[in-house]
Amino acid sequence: MDTETFLRRLPKGDLHLHLAGALRPATLVELARKHDVPLRTTDPQHLYNFADFYDFLDVVRAAASCIRDHGDFARVAYECLADAAQAGNLKYAEMFFNPTDYLPAGVPYRTMAEGYAEGIRQAEADLGVTGRLIPSINRELGPDTARQMLDAVLEHRIEQVIGIGMDGAERSGPPEQYAEVYQAAGRAGLRRTAHTCEDNQTLAEAPPANITTTLDALGCDRIDHGYNILGDPAVVRRCAEEDTPFTVCSHTCVPQRLTTRWKTLRTMQRAGLFMVVCTDDPPMYRTDIGTAYVTIARELAQTPAEAAQSALAALDATWLDDTDKRAQRKAFTDEIAALTIALEN
Repeated sequence: MDTETFLRRLPKGDLHLHLAGALRPATLVELARKHDVPLRTTDPQHLYNFADFYDFLDVVRAAASCIRDHGDFARVAYECLADAAQAGNLKYAEMFFNPTDYLPAGVPYRTMAEGYAEGIRQAEADLGVTGRLIPSINRELGPDTARQMLDAVLEHRIEQVIGIGMDGAERSGPPEQYAEVYQAAGRAGLRRTAHTCEDNQTLAEAPPANITTTLDALGCDRIDHGYNILGDPAVVRRCAEEDTPFTVCSHTCVPQRLTTRWKTLRTMQRAGLFMVVCTDDPPMYRTDIGTAYVTIARELAQTPAEAAQSALAALDATWLDDTDKRAQRKAFTDEIAALTIALEN
């Protein structure tokens, strides 16, 4: 076995994965035709072309508008997990979906949540890969809309929904605006995370101070992305000391910015930050969880043993309960041991 095969076959978790951004291009075209939704193009080769971050957000929301009924949601979740299991031996995922992306088409929250949950259950039964759901606030729509979303989540509680998140353009909704909503989610027993300090926005638009707010005022226990943290050494030191998980993604930026992203990840590694390798929107950025591990290992000069340790450490950042974490850790450890023997022989 060569090193790349070893990296791709490592058992993995992905804690930063958007369901609407994980649609197979062919599935999106099919769903658009089914529901008579116009797309920019129906050519799968060009369906996910975009100019910048804000254009990308439009593409994701257009994709979401094509997912309408229970069966659609189940199919999208199932295919997302199946693709990741095949491409990179994914074993566990915590997946985002934005309820407000589906509401304009008249889709009730219950339909989307229960549809996604059905796809997750079927993927676990067929493939042995486990998934959980994170309804995500679109920060561009304001705290009143976020509170309405949370009310729907709490009214229709299902076991697969384990927390809330927040995404969208950070400049349009700084985290402090959502403190009350997040505190209400915490009181209801939901875990909390948020996209914070993305490097597709400037330090003025997404400053390191937002990480402090996300941790302290919102009560989050991990950060999605977080790259702009490097603008404030004091915040870096705090997060390194507290072992705050950052769900980082190797490919989720326009191609001309990839080398900058990889340089940032190397700096975060040297600073001692806890990084969890994730994918974000895999087909939209022409990546997958296996490719993410191969890329990170190359760019961070990881040995196979270090990459394996990263896969195990990712379990510490999950929202699994202690019993499930121990079970996953045992399964990961056993599989890694067998892969290590194959690599060395």
